[in-house]
Amino acid sequence: MSARLLTQNREMRQIGVWNWSLPAWAGRLPDGRTYNTCPSAGICAQVCYARHGTYTWPIVRAKHEANLMYVVDDLPGWQSAMLAELSAPKFRGGWIRIHDSGDFFSDLYLQAWLDICRALPDTNFYAYTKEIARFRVLVEPDPPPNFLWVYSYGGTQDAALDPAVDRVADVFPDEEAIAAAGWTSQEASDLLAVLGPRLVGVPANRIPFYLKRLAGRRFSEWQAEVDAERTSRRRLRLVADNTRPPAQAA
Repeated sequence: MSARLLTQNREMRQIGVWNWSLPAWAGRLPDGRTYNTCPSAGICAQVCYARHGTYTWPIVRAKHEANLMYVVDDLPGWQSAMLAELSAPKFRGGWIRIHDSGDFFSDLYLQAWLDICRALPDTNFYAYTKEIARFRVLVEPDPPPNFLWVYSYGGTQDAALDPAVDRVADVFPDEEAIAAAGWTSQEASDLLAVLGPRLVGVPANRIPFYLKRLAGRRFSEWQAEVDAERTSRRRLRLVADNTRPPAQAA
């Protein structure tokens, strides 16, 4: 794979950030294999910005799928290629956002990124992630000094987050809701997600369909509702199982 791995849009160019992207959430590759790059996605999958707009253009989708296939089919080769690309002088002192779509979908893949970070101490890396359990084990005990992360709400592991301790990001309906909650918006620069105050507010994408689904809630609130409903259904099934009369012997 000879094409460059990292990309940079106009917004990120203004703050000196380069992106690495995978396909968002779940899908099927051109060769028929299925994938899920966001195994801990919850309600966020229903309103994911990376499943809308330019991310769905065939040329963009093909690029992201090629990235994923490279990682899955040849992780050592991909890691070597990423290290070679990042050795260019323009990345020294710069910032790499790991995943403007996708997440750390496996231990091996996360470990490859940690090794890259340690091999390039003069380059800065950051990420949003919902892979909380994976980070607790593989990252938190000994993080590379040049790798920063923020846990984002809206996933199946939300209950493991402690906003009194963890750096967390929550999607809000708008800037006013962020300010009212006493959180700090990262709208001025995406780097504020890891360099600003610990409670990070992200204003919702202004896609009407997504705003309708959000219904004025924060991601954390919506996910909590879904989790509570799921717990209630499990309890009802358990009660039903325990009160069902035993089967009569033949």
